Amino acid sequence: MSSRIPEPEAPPAFAAPVFAALGDPTRLALIGRLADGRARSLSELSEGSPISRQAVAKHLRVLAGTGIVGSVRAGRETRFALEPARLAAARDYLDTVGRQWEAALGRLKAHIEG
Repeated sequence: MSSRIPEPEAPPAFAAPVFAALGDPTRLALIGRLADGRARSLSELSEGSPISRQAVAKHLRVLAGTGIVGSVRAGRETRFALEPARLAAARDYLDTVGRQWEAALGRLKAHIEG
């Protein structure tokens, strides 16, 4: 049995920007507000926020740029909605990394006990 740990698969191209976007507390809060599946306007998403409407718009642009949030024009306003497929792809990637770690730890345990 080889004790060498195989190289992990390269992350998909979307992974780094998605995880960077998710690393901000304000953006996580926006995702939390959109998690019920209801599209909301910038005004609705800014309501009760400690940051300005312009700052909320900036965070939404970052989320939209990664594919986490989509937007649709409805008359004079833009409504924002969560795109769960992008988050599911990120979770799938983390699951793959988790399985790789579990396998590596299993090999390490077998090597130590063997």
